Amino acid sequence: MHYAHEGDLAFVVGHGFTNNVRRPHVARVLAMLAEHGGVVALDFRGHGASGGRSTVGGDEVHDVAAAVQIARDLGYTRIVTVGFSMGASIVIRHAALMEPPDAVAAVSGPARWWSRETKSMRRVHWLLEQPHGRLAARALGVRLGAPWVKPPESPLEVVHRITPTPLLIVHGEEDHYFAPAHATSLHRATNGHAELWLEPGMRHAETAVTPELVDRMAAWLVANSLASKKEVT
Repeated sequence: MHYAHEGDLAFVVGHGFTNNVRRPHVARVLAMLAEHGGVVALDFRGHGASGGRSTVGGDEVHDVAAAVQIARDLGYTRIVTVGFSMGASIVIRHAALMEPPDAVAAVSGPARWWSRETKSMRRVHWLLEQPHGRLAARALGVRLGAPWVKPPESPLEVVHRITPTPLLIVHGEEDHYFAPAHATSLHRATNGHAELWLEPGMRHAETAVTPELVDRMAAWLVANSLASKKEVT
């Protein structure tokens, strides 16, 4: 999905697990970001209209790389990535392991894999690990690939590599999937390079962000991607 904009900046947006760009709460966020720049949004593999099977954050770094290339082909010269939940882990890993964008925002993301400390994440692991759960995931619109034999690097293991690319970590203090400790550990692992926003009263990902928060994140990304571009040139 592409929301055109006359400026030079595009937001490449990655959704959370079981979501896709046609879900109302995802489309709402995309429309709000489109007020600040172009938007290129994708359904991750195994989700929505995309083919393939979900690797739940492993190989999806290539999906983000493809979306970044689409944005460049459309003529945008400043690219920022924004990810929510599973998408947050993916944009962190993409920026750390591949050619980084001009700035990154990770919202409501995990620091490590196999987190089970909340009831919501125990339900997610049932979807991923149990035969009936995997059938239920398909009913939710997710086609799962084979379970990991060797897990990919976690966001916590690679987030330090993002320096000097500007990184914003946003997390709700009332997140019912991943506790705020995930965000604080990611921030700590960057040795203070990242900026951390712990949002009072906020729960999880696309359903929880307010228009005011989206505007704040967009303004941060616009300003910091411009500063990053000037440092490079």
